[in-house]
Amino acid sequence: MSDIHYADSASLEAVADFIEAAITSRENAQLAVPGGRTPGPYLAQFARRDMDWGSVQIWLTDDRCVPADHEASNYGLLKKHLGATEAYITPLAEDLEPPHFDLVWLGMGADGHIASLFPNMDPQPDGAAQIVRNTPDPLPPEAPFDRVSLNMAALTNSDAIMLLVSGDEKRAVLDAAMAGENDLPIARLLGAATCPITIFWSPS
Repeated sequence: MSDIHYADSASLEAVADFIEAAITSRENAQLAVPGGRTPGPYLAQFARRDMDWGSVQIWLTDDRCVPADHEASNYGLLKKHLGATEAYITPLAEDLEPPHFDLVWLGMGADGHIASLFPNMDPQPDGAAQIVRNTPDPLPPEAPFDRVSLNMAALTNSDAIMLLVSGDEKRAVLDAAMAGENDLPIARLLGAATCPITIFWSPS
């Protein structure tokens, strides 16, 4: 298992500091970020940074299969928060080949899913297709759409992984995964990753 540690603070500023430090020394920084509601405030804080945005390429870890202007689009979320910067935001599609990332930023669901790799799937660290399309089972009522997602091999092809988790329920799932007590996607990520993993956890 990789070197895993909890960050001292999960404040907006602390998370933005961490992301900036991970990519600003890179000539062509490659950053993967999650979608959904949780990252919004953190993305907004990050967008305020005075940095060389033109050297940053931003990928999604996953997206819903909806038009870019749909309210459930993760690509639309990125454009909303980071569109005013000069960063290049890559729409996620099955025919793309993900790069080696400088930082992969992930969230985690209460069921232990990461990106759009769910417990009913069998994500492998050496999967051939680095971007996969799937249908969550069961479909979340708040986002009943097919997904496209980086697979386990792409998510772990990084110099660092940042995991942002909130709430006691998710903390318990994460702790069980770290202890080898489940085989959920988060546990497989922890087992497959060879880079450092930093966890930002907040009570709510």
